[in-house]
Amino acid sequence: MNSVRFGRTGLQVSQLCLGTMSMGSSAWKGWVLDEADSIPILRRAVDLGINFFDMADWYSTGRNEEVVARNVLKMSPRDQLVLATKVFYPMSDDPNDRGLSRKHILASIDRSLARMGTDYVDLYVIHAFDADTPVEETMEALNDTVRAGKVRYLGASTMYAWQFAKMNHVAAMNGWPQFVNMQCQYNVLYREEEREMIPYCQDQGIAVTTFSPLARGSLAREAATTARTTHDAYQDFYGDDIDLEIARRVREVAKRRGVTAAHIAMAWVAGNPNDNVPIVGAAKISHIDVAVEALGVTLDSAERSYLEEPYRPRDEINDQKAVRRPRALAPR
Repeated sequence: MNSVRFGRTGLQVSQLCLGTMSMGSSAWKGWVLDEADSIPILRRAVDLGINFFDMADWYSTGRNEEVVARNVLKMSPRDQLVLATKVFYPMSDDPNDRGLSRKHILASIDRSLARMGTDYVDLYVIHAFDADTPVEETMEALNDTVRAGKVRYLGASTMYAWQFAKMNHVAAMNGWPQFVNMQCQYNVLYREEEREMIPYCQDQGIAVTTFSPLARGSLAREAATTARTTHDAYQDFYGDDIDLEIARRVREVAKRRGVTAAHIAMAWVAGNPNDNVPIVGAAKISHIDVAVEALGVTLDSAERSYLEEPYRPRDEINDQKAVRRPRALAPR
């Protein structure tokens, strides 16, 4: 697999990143794979040339970092891996064991590194924006993780563009490291990041990583529900008549191409003019194989237009809102 430059940095990452929320402990969520079932998927990813692995302390309440990092470190030298993890969500009932306060960030990076079995993380991502903590406090604490040698690069996820720009502005004004990555949801059913976030990142040379290329599975699965979707609150964001029509078109193009709908949905993201590194989830080895195969599927302009034509503006998916079904905005 080819490597790509990670935004304006000198870092090189694989064309795909393996998202590992599905690995850790089935006691956390029923659809999560335990370690024995996770190892073959991790091995396949490494064998296919994926060196970029996305984790979070919140996934399986820490067990995710143990299962993923400790196993890939047995499969590949540390300096050939790009390991990412996140901080924000509650790790216990302790009111200080959540958010982006200095206390939580500095405690969380040490706990993550201990679980992962490494002395540094390549990319440390704030999982969401913390409206209850001053931006200056968060950015100074993140600066300290970098200066201590525990973090190489900083990233952020799931927030409004103005919030992301504000955080980077505060860092720049104080001479602290800025975010070099934005991780956002992006697929042919959800394109709201094209309005402000992606243009901002392009202007600033910030790498974009995109999760849920299959729209929480809506663009790939045949069954109405799966073990995962019954526990996924974000399922309510997808499934109205427009989504169903776009999904139908994805299947139609797939049939003409002789591939699966998942190939086409992945190809739309991976080959997008808005450069990004797709984060792919996998509950079985075949899911990784399809994602890699999709890198070789190039949609022509007519196919892209056909898939995109029914789209309409919709509510942003943002963790600062209550989880609810999106509504189409009034035409402008």
